[in-house]
Amino acid sequence: MRVPAWLVGMFFAVALPAAVAQPGSPQLPQAGQQAQQARPAQPIEADRVAAVVNDEVITLHELRARLATVERQLRKQGTPLPPQAVLEQQLLERMIIDRVQIQFAKETGMRIGDGEVDAALRRIADGNRMPLPDFKSAIERDGIAWAKFREDIRDEMTVARLREREVDTRVVISEGEIDNYLASAEAQGGGGAQMLHLAHIIVRVPEQATQQQLAKSGARAEQALQQLRAGEDFAKVAAAYSDAPDALSGGAMGARPADRLPGLYADAAKNLNPGEVSGVLRSPAGFHIIKLLARQGSVAAMPALKQTRARHILVKVNELVSEAEARRKLVGLKERLDNGADFAELARLNSNDLSAAKGGDLGWLYQGDTVPDFERAMDALKIGEISQPVQSPFGFHLIQVLERRTEEASPERRRMVARAALRERKSDEAYQDWIRQMRDRAYVEYRLEDK
Repeated sequence: MRVPAWLVGMFFAVALPAAVAQPGSPQLPQAGQQAQQARPAQPIEADRVAAVVNDEVITLHELRARLATVERQLRKQGTPLPPQAVLEQQLLERMIIDRVQIQFAKETGMRIGDGEVDAALRRIADGNRMPLPDFKSAIERDGIAWAKFREDIRDEMTVARLREREVDTRVVISEGEIDNYLASAEAQGGGGAQMLHLAHIIVRVPEQATQQQLAKSGARAEQALQQLRAGEDFAKVAAAYSDAPDALSGGAMGARPADRLPGLYADAAKNLNPGEVSGVLRSPAGFHIIKLLARQGSVAAMPALKQTRARHILVKVNELVSEAEARRKLVGLKERLDNGADFAELARLNSNDLSAAKGGDLGWLYQGDTVPDFERAMDALKIGEISQPVQSPFGFHLIQVLERRTEEASPERRRMVARAALRERKSDEAYQDWIRQMRDRAYVEYRLEDK
């Protein structure tokens, strides 16, 4: 879809010409000043378009603001900065991919409410060991407008929930794959898989790439590999070359058991010592390079499983009850609970869930028994603590954790653990493939080179 030229053109604020002398006013000097005033006024650029993404634009101001933020983050991390033009181009491509996902989320009715964003900001502030007002002040001292930071967090939450809905829930694990996983765990004598710390670079290729596009992407990956072998910092090269969402954090994937990594990465890591870099690896999504940062001892293939006994009050959102009304009702109930009201009694009177008859008691829950939004909020609570209103696909909840325990896995639970491990392994690959498809279907027009 083409966007009208008036929307994607350059916008200027033009200086007004000097005022014309009025009758009776002093005459201007005839020589130098007249010549100076005769010069045409220079236009002052207000803003312009860096890229068109479907029916929206990314402005140069947006790009430069994000670039300034990213450069500050990289300096704080101690990551050497790639050339600004390279980082700017990489950042623009990531902004395009983010914009495509946000557009798709809006088109399909996905929305992250203000309450969820507020709860996420409180968790971030707590993680930085700051009260929320102090955290807000720290963000603003870094030159980031709080309203912009808040919307960036909303976008990140939207992308994460979109991935859960569009990718993670569609990954299919067969019973045969579970059998093979369990057989492999037993063959290792219960020792489980090694814990690997990896960083990676992905150079993505289009879904139906031509030979020319494949060759160009392959050459780009080889160029990144040459820089790494010449001693360049991996995080710097990742920021300059990688198309992965974690590129600006040096491509670090965190510590994971080998059996939860994509098979391509796990196989390549077997032949690496800590600090070593692989060659260029090929997958349907593109070209990859991995670095083994550290290797730890084995983790149990079937660890004791954590269980949480919790209860909740659920207010569903429907045609009669809006999100704002549901949240307001739970805020009122939370105040009553904080002042000593009985949780079970309020659950029986107010919860729109079958558990209401039991005072909201959900019994003992294993990891994965509830939807991710509920489980994350539940896991963050201390025993006895009551959450703020938490939104999930079912509505809004108040959650209270009663007890926690661990127990050995039953055969059924062993299969559930195996399924979760296999799902995690496949979901990264599926997400990269989905992102590639979304990007290829979008209309994108670059305007950065016009500046």
